[in-house]
Amino acid sequence: MKQNNKRHILARYAIVVGIMLVFSITIVWNLFKTTAVHAGEWNAKANSVLTSTSPIEPERGKLLADNGTVLAANLQYYVLRIDWFTEGIKLDTLMKDIGPLCDSLAAFDNAMTATQWKQKILSDRKNILDAAEHPAPGKKARKNRAYKLFSYMLTHNEYERVRQFPFLRRAKNKNGFYIEKHNRRIKPYGDMAARSIGNVGEDSLSSSIHGRSGLEMALDSLLYGKPGVAQSIQLTNGIVRAESVPAVKGYDITTTINVQLQDIVENELNDMCIETGAKWGTCVLMEVATGEIKAISNLELNEETGNYVEGRNHAVLGYEPGSVVKTISMMVALEDGIVTDINAPIQTGSDWMYAGRNISDRPHGAATRTPREIIETSSNIGMAKLIVKDYGQNPGGFRQRLEQMGFFDPFNSGIAGETPPNYPKLGNKNWDKLSLTRQAYGYATTIPPLYTLAMYNAIANDGKFVRPHLFKKLSREGEPDSIIPVTYIRKQVCSPDNARKLRTMLHDVVWGSHGTARHWVQDDKVEIAGKTGTAYINAKGQYGTQKRLAFCGFFPYEKPKYSCIVLMLGADRGAGACSGMVLKNIARKMYARGLLEAAPDYVTVDKNNKDVKNYATLFASMNDHTANVINQGLGLESSHHYARPSKVDKGVPEVIGLNIREAIRVLEDAGLTVSFTGSGMVTSQSLAAGSAFTRGQRIYLKLRNS
Repeated sequence: MKQNNKRHILARYAIVVGIMLVFSITIVWNLFKTTAVHAGEWNAKANSVLTSTSPIEPERGKLLADNGTVLAANLQYYVLRIDWFTEGIKLDTLMKDIGPLCDSLAAFDNAMTATQWKQKILSDRKNILDAAEHPAPGKKARKNRAYKLFSYMLTHNEYERVRQFPFLRRAKNKNGFYIEKHNRRIKPYGDMAARSIGNVGEDSLSSSIHGRSGLEMALDSLLYGKPGVAQSIQLTNGIVRAESVPAVKGYDITTTINVQLQDIVENELNDMCIETGAKWGTCVLMEVATGEIKAISNLELNEETGNYVEGRNHAVLGYEPGSVVKTISMMVALEDGIVTDINAPIQTGSDWMYAGRNISDRPHGAATRTPREIIETSSNIGMAKLIVKDYGQNPGGFRQRLEQMGFFDPFNSGIAGETPPNYPKLGNKNWDKLSLTRQAYGYATTIPPLYTLAMYNAIANDGKFVRPHLFKKLSREGEPDSIIPVTYIRKQVCSPDNARKLRTMLHDVVWGSHGTARHWVQDDKVEIAGKTGTAYINAKGQYGTQKRLAFCGFFPYEKPKYSCIVLMLGADRGAGACSGMVLKNIARKMYARGLLEAAPDYVTVDKNNKDVKNYATLFASMNDHTANVINQGLGLESSHHYARPSKVDKGVPEVIGLNIREAIRVLEDAGLTVSFTGSGMVTSQSLAAGSAFTRGQRIYLKLRNS
């Protein structure tokens, strides 16, 4: 019996040993295969892991205003989450700390009290745990490990503050607290120049963030920077990914946009769009000497809300220009010698039959017009006759002449979507001759407003055809890398003498007795010169009854500093009364804020005799000492001064006694829209100090200086 038991034991032992030997042999064999037979394959796999690389996204550069103010920049935001399934979170531990935690949360976000925060956190925690333990019938149990502490993302400063709260200071495995980092492209000024600044988005192939529109797209290669490379490295306790080639941050790009001017332009365009019921409007303000685009706005009516929002960049899209193109045609006539004396009359009449079609100047036609009067009264017949005189037998030559002048050269302004003017090439058929006359006075062609503005800017700049541009400096880490110089499409698109003649004609449009803008654009503060233009279209963009209304000009007239174009669609009045008024209001605001010549708060200069000075006898001052200083400094014999207006805590501010610049600043900061008449100091205001008002309401001021 004992012998049999021993045999059974030995047999079982042999089986166990045999199995162990089989396993050992299998292990040894597999080890041999791995290290010898298949060594090459496994080494290749190991190398592939250790040599694999992945890109490191570079930090996108900032877009800055002309004074360094940030227009668009990347900021890191944080989503704060708690994993309620973390082992370290026990109910008794949570209850011990939840009081101080909720006190801190209520102090940080006062949308809820500490009691409400406590109720919310405990209720949410219970619901999440219950859902995991008791899933709905037919559904698999799922642990929600991504509970959001806040429904919104936090800035870095907010995150640093929150992480110091009780309970959240515990080690991660004891509180379940963790963060997700997100980069966001932020525009501190909101919608201001938003379309020109542009947007960014994720590339569908690489998941990298690139520009989608505006400057963000046009300058993407500079803003994006250069990706870095991360490589796998074998450490004792595992494989980590470490930077092998550092990412190169994108350039910070300083644009030409002036925040103060941009604010003026957007507000004036928006107010006029609302007042006239326009479908959309665009405005570009440019510095004459440099071609720097100081402000650009594109507003479109949102049919659902009735508000105007940043829309398509109409400034670089082609439209039939209407009569603003007559100035460019007149430049060709002057440069080609078709016109030598701008005061010499030519026969025009009210109707002219040419190439089988009638051209009309009704109801404002006349037997004769001088070249000055052709621009002043916007005569279609006069402009067509001048161009036909030289190009009637060669209609295509007119386009060739404009091409020689650089009119079709790309600007590369930095605005995405820029398109050149489109003048169809003409032959010698009757319809080509007819098209030539249309091109001469603003039809049968499409021109982006920016191109029209550039030619008017050249006229203001003594014929120097400066290149419009929207950026001027590249830098990294605050150190300048490249300064973009002023460049020219043509050093001279026309002679200084012809530029002077054209300025005279454009002055007549505003100040002449028959000027098409005389009723709306004349101003006693800023002398403006420019040209109106109207094109008629229908809903499909063809000829119809809806009007596209333009005004393009420059100011101050004697020494032009800024040029500007305004184009509006569907306004309920003429070009001068809408687009012209926008430009005028912009100029007045700039004058009032001291952005043109020094505003004559105390001294005015007589226009008829520029050596005669008319001194003010009424002004504002803080105290008698200031009054005495002004009296002595300006040599005022008898004067009166107002005391500073008293401070008003609520309602309309008191501005009587202030100069117009100070008054506009105070009232606009309060949310009012300002109109004024006269010069000198504010003597009355239409809304009483302290009275209630609605934001955007207009207040009228009266000024006098004696």
